[in-house]
Amino acid sequence: MSKNLLLLFTRHPELGKCKTRLAQKIGDQKALEVYSYLLQHTANVTKNINAEKQVWYATQPVENDIWNPRYYTKKAQQGENLGARMAYAFAEGFQKGYNKILILGSDLIDLNAARVEDAFTKLDETDFVLGPAEDGGYYLLGMKSFRKEIFENKNWSTPSVFNDTLSSMGDKSVTLLETLNDIDEYEDMQKHPTLMNLL
Repeated sequence: MSKNLLLLFTRHPELGKCKTRLAQKIGDQKALEVYSYLLQHTANVTKNINAEKQVWYATQPVENDIWNPRYYTKKAQQGENLGARMAYAFAEGFQKGYNKILILGSDLIDLNAARVEDAFTKLDETDFVLGPAEDGGYYLLGMKSFRKEIFENKNWSTPSVFNDTLSSMGDKSVTLLETLNDIDEYEDMQKHPTLMNLL
C-alpha cells in the first residue's frame, strides 16, 4: 500500500445540480457537459498518480461512472459542512496509517499529474502544501499530520477561505503552489478554448 493518499471530493453529474453559477449563464445542460468534462479530465490526470486514491461523493457513491474502482475507492462524504466533511476524510486517512494526504478539487482544467506529484514531494520538507485559487479559495491542500483547526471556523465558498486557512496553519511551515483558476463562472471558461468549444 502506498503511504500517500489522494482525496477527491466530487458530486455525481446530474442535470440542474452541478455548476449552478455557470448554469445561470449557459443553461443547465451545457453546465452539466462542462462539469462532466472537468471530472473526466481529473480522472485522466489522477488515475496513474503514485498514491492511494479515494473519491468522496457529496451523495452516495455511484457504481458505474468514470471513477474506475481499479484506481479509486469510493466513499460518501460525512459532515454538516465542507470543513467537517474534509476533516472527516483526512482524519480517517491518518487513522489508517497514511503519511501524506492531499485533497484536490475536481474542476481544474489546468490540473496535471506533475503538479500533484510535486505537491506530495514537497511534503517531505514542509508541514503543509496549499494551492491558492484565483477566487480566494484553494484547489489543493496537503498535510502529513491531522490538524482539525484547518477545517474549522471558515466561511466556505467565499473569498476569505485561502487567507483564513493560511492563518490556521500558525507557525507551521507552508509551501504555496502556483495560483490556478477553478471553473465556477462563465468568465472562468472564457480563458480556455477547450471548454468554450463545448458550448
